[in-house]
Amino acid sequence: MRGKLNRVSLLAAVVAMLSAVGAAQAVTIDLVTVGNPGNAGDSRSDGYGAVDYVYAIGKYEVTTAQYVEFLNAVAKNDTYGLYNTYMWSSDYGCKIQQSGSSGNYEYSVAAERANRPVNFVSWGDAARFANWLHNGQPTGLQDLTTTEDGAYYLNGATTDSALMAVTCKAAAKWWIPRVNEWYKAAYHQNDGVTGNYWTYPTGTDIDPSNQLLDPDPGNTVNCLGWDESYTLGSPCWTTEVGAFENSASPYGTFDQGGNVWEWNETAIGSGRGVCWFSG
Repeated sequence: MRGKLNRVSLLAAVVAMLSAVGAAQAVTIDLVTVGNPGNAGDSRSDGYGAVDYVYAIGKYEVTTAQYVEFLNAVAKNDTYGLYNTYMWSSDYGCKIQQSGSSGNYEYSVAAERANRPVNFVSWGDAARFANWLHNGQPTGLQDLTTTEDGAYYLNGATTDSALMAVTCKAAAKWWIPRVNEWYKAAYHQNDGVTGNYWTYPTGTDIDPSNQLLDPDPGNTVNCLGWDESYTLGSPCWTTEVGAFENSASPYGTFDQGGNVWEWNETAIGSGRGVCWFSG
């Protein structure tokens, strides 16, 4: 990301949506609308951020509790490895715990971790999460009705070469943000179709603080500071999503400048909202 802020953890899935959700589901993704279609790109950054349509994007990073709901719905066998053991075993993990045996796996997370972002999630995991949302959050095996088709036709794809061939369908309801969608939501000044962008996704060109204060003074993110200080450190490392309540982007998203790295749909690294091949 711009500004050389280093995030303290690994990966999160953030999913964008074009149209409104219908019936209530177990997982509710809070969304913000990103308007100003036809805005110019950022001339300081190879033209990133130009988007010619209105779209919605997750207000917060996907939480551990939301990912637990996903796992319990489709990972009783976990055919395609949606659960990463580092989620539990790593000091930096989001502490999702797997119990039981294959065919009867169950997943849980302690309350104090539930509203923090999930991590140790791959691009393929994020695409399967998007498919699950697209399909209405069904329960069952990981197949074409749950995780293997929907926004992305995966059909068992797990290798880098297979995943690099996957593209988003035009009729997708939920998807991993494209790099320009992610970039615009984070940095565009929300001032019409201009090419005006902030340096940081907290709506400013001033270096953010990484101090967690109550109330939040604004322009604050969970990152490794210039002085090598951490916002929280062990054991949690990550803050709850939206904890910096006065540090949203101009479109209303939180934590695009900190907490955990976020996937975008692009297959080659851009440095802005991590894409899967740059891992």
